[in-house]
Amino acid sequence: MKLFGRNGGDGAEDDPAEAYAGLRRLALGLTREALGPSAPLNAPVVALLMDSGMANAVATLVGVADGTTSLYYSTGGGVIGAGARHDVAAATHRWIQTGAQLLGQLSPIDEAPLPAAGRVQFVAVTPGGLLGAGAQASELGERLHALAPLFYAAHGVITQIRLTQAA
Repeated sequence: MKLFGRNGGDGAEDDPAEAYAGLRRLALGLTREALGPSAPLNAPVVALLMDSGMANAVATLVGVADGTTSLYYSTGGGVIGAGARHDVAAATHRWIQTGAQLLGQLSPIDEAPLPAAGRVQFVAVTPGGLLGAGAQASELGERLHALAPLFYAAHGVITQIRLTQAA
């Protein structure tokens, strides 16, 4: 199922910030039903997002339970549909499994504002709503935070995306 595509010609794709915000809203609003028959039954996580705040942008990695995987930037650009590659889909599956194991580290949230520079935010889209938590990127990178395994699993997905782009 292709969840993240062009918006149908309403002009929003001309504004990178609006296109980014629209893709992110779509991911945050996913439901198991929207995935159709490709959705794993009883999966505790429908989708995961990792928002990484940088000086002038935010990078968002999205992994969906059906294998759909995208990486996009608030300033424009990115990779949509990377999960069509087996290695990316497998890494996404590992990331989502890690997320399911760490759901207890996330708290219910009503909205998911973008993180500041140097911060990373994780959002799990679950059948019961959104769960989220954030941390300093340095704490995650140095494995000083309980969500470091989720951070490293997400970077495993990013590595696979980069490898497919280099091929």
